[in-house]
Amino acid sequence: MTQTSNRIFDEFARLMTDAAGVAQGVKREAETVFRSQMERFVADMDLVKREDFDVVREMASKARAENEKLAARVAELEAKLAISGVAAPSKPRAKRTAQKPAEG
Repeated sequence: MTQTSNRIFDEFARLMTDAAGVAQGVKREAETVFRSQMERFVADMDLVKREDFDVVREMASKARAENEKLAARVAELEAKLAISGVAAPSKPRAKRTAQKPAEG
């Protein structure tokens, strides 16, 4: 009887080991399917990659700094013109279009 009972336990242990292996395989397969679905979902959303975003953000930061530097230089030059008595050029006005009289 001891021999039979050990054999049953051995078979049960082997079955549980196989079941654990199958469960691991199912888990890996589910993760793979989920990952591929999420990658497809993100690709369909047309999101920008982080590296591209960082590059554009850096470009915008540099452009903003350059813009501020140029604005300061323009203000400095306008101040020099004002001190020297030379009139600063006026800004061009937007053209106005003739309005049609309201029909009534």
